[in-house]
Amino acid sequence: MTAALVDRVTGSNFSYQHLPLERCFDDMAALGRTEFELWGVAPHAHVPWLTDADARGIRHAAAARGLRIACFTPEQVAYPVNIASPSPRLRDESVAMFRRAAEIAVELGAGILFLTAGRGGEDEPRDAGWARAVDALGAIAERAAELGLECVLEPLQRIESNLVTTAADAERMLADVGAPNLGVALDTVAAAVAGDTVADYFTRLGDRVRHVHLIDGEPAGHLAWGDGELPLVDIVAALDRHGYAGLATVELFGDGTYAWNPRPALERSLAAIAQACDVSARRG
Repeated sequence: MTAALVDRVTGSNFSYQHLPLERCFDDMAALGRTEFELWGVAPHAHVPWLTDADARGIRHAAAARGLRIACFTPEQVAYPVNIASPSPRLRDESVAMFRRAAEIAVELGAGILFLTAGRGGEDEPRDAGWARAVDALGAIAERAAELGLECVLEPLQRIESNLVTTAADAERMLADVGAPNLGVALDTVAAAVAGDTVADYFTRLGDRVRHVHLIDGEPAGHLAWGDGELPLVDIVAALDRHGYAGLATVELFGDGTYAWNPRPALERSLAAIAQACDVSARRG
């Protein structure tokens, strides 16, 4: 029997960017987490600076607290990283960064490399940026496959990308890339903003939904559960109904109160998810 979703919620360093990574690991262990999604951001895990030895050190520090790095998520929704950039230098260096991130993921012990499609120029045909994203994702997924890694592609909000923003976009991109180790990450806020439901993702993508960012919003935002308006019980029930057995991450963001003291927001979110799981189980 698949563990309840709350038991598959990872720890993460989202919102811990102003605190030591060891503090984050301590908090996640205290909150009963065993899996961890590592946000590849300075000062914790900046990809261009991270050596193999640094990555192994992070892996060992996590393991000492009973945590396994399951997913590596390099920061990628801001320049200079953009795999679909019209600039050949930016595009090439971004692809190289992700190929290096795949090597780091191996040293971390992570099985999943988290990707987005980047964005094309706002003044060019969408197909031009799309073609660059297909080529880039193919190259990154190929390198990841050589290293034994799965990849997941997350649709973004329109303010973040003009390429993959919907479940339909993700379905098309996966078909165009054609990499069997490339799946999809369902982000509950991005889905809500795009007008997609959990059911839409599973109808189009089935078992290629391989990771979830489980966050509240209004509908946008990266909010703790209870600080937004998304229907958590319905989301949990839909994930259960479609047999989702993977991990989920509460992706809290922002330099406000979450970043000053992230743990209480995550505690509230875990409690809300546990309650939603109970309600969903009672509904059958």
